[in-house]
Amino acid sequence: MTTHHPAPATAPVPATDPSPATDPDTGAALFAQAAQVLRALALDEDLKWRVPGDPLLGPPARRVARRYTAGETLPDAVDRAQRVRAAGHRVSVEYLGESCRDPRQATEETEVFLAAAQLLPPGCSISLDLSHIGLAVDAGLALANASRLAEACAATGRELMVSAEGSERTDAVLDLHRRLCERFDHVGVTVQARLHRTADDLPELLGRPGRIRLVKGAFLEPEAVALPRESPALAAAYLGYAQHLADSGHPCSFATHDRELTDRIARHLGGSGRANAPWEFETLLGLGPDLLDTLAERGHPTREYVVFGTQWWLYVCNRLAEDPRRVLRALVDAAG
Repeated sequence: MTTHHPAPATAPVPATDPSPATDPDTGAALFAQAAQVLRALALDEDLKWRVPGDPLLGPPARRVARRYTAGETLPDAVDRAQRVRAAGHRVSVEYLGESCRDPRQATEETEVFLAAAQLLPPGCSISLDLSHIGLAVDAGLALANASRLAEACAATGRELMVSAEGSERTDAVLDLHRRLCERFDHVGVTVQARLHRTADDLPELLGRPGRIRLVKGAFLEPEAVALPRESPALAAAYLGYAQHLADSGHPCSFATHDRELTDRIARHLGGSGRANAPWEFETLLGLGPDLLDTLAERGHPTREYVVFGTQWWLYVCNRLAEDPRRVLRALVDAAG
């Protein structure tokens, strides 16, 4: 004879022990901590190589990466760029990589960008981290490689966009951009609204040719250098810089997925756009095609930022860190 024991009663959750799902303050703190961890992982150069190559971790991590990247090869990027163009948006393509410390490899990586300048469809610009093509080795090497790429982009009617890097490299990046602008008028630069120094950098950059791309900034930075990603002051800073750029008439790109910000910027611009406007709205691949479509319907020029390559670790970690709720989606993606 089997004895059936009653199931133990579930202990009630004390009212003084809120869960992250029900307590906004606890949830916000956990999200902030998770974002810090993800940004720290992104900077681990050992993991950058070890995770993609690991036989167990590599396949699920690569499935997560495919949500945010076009793939690992230039043909993948060309295919994606063609589809974005067919949908009515501009495209910016970046070959992922940063902190290259081998001068020969930096020059070899430049050849991939040069091939992209030849193969990408019309209307596609090229973006890059200067540390990918030599800035982490020598400024002269980076200038030589960037100049070759600027010439190739000029020959095929493309913009070249210099991406933002960590604040410890901002001086070197902006200095090299200045030197490129002495020869070229189609080389843009990215500025981060988070950085306190942007208030001083922006007036000088407005005196240079080339588009200014405004981002919030995703890198792990001390508060002495940058506003916290979670700070309400960041949205105010971004809006202020965006309005300044819009009023200047300088070519610019508002790169954000913050719908409230895009709505406020659009209202500042008059509510609707025009095809020849000096501004554009930009979102990253996998993070806002519906937003782009809505803005395009209002007449604003729009752009999707498409990345490819095998060095996706830092990029994907930063995308997850921007909104740790994306980690839940990443778990689903990793499971296939």
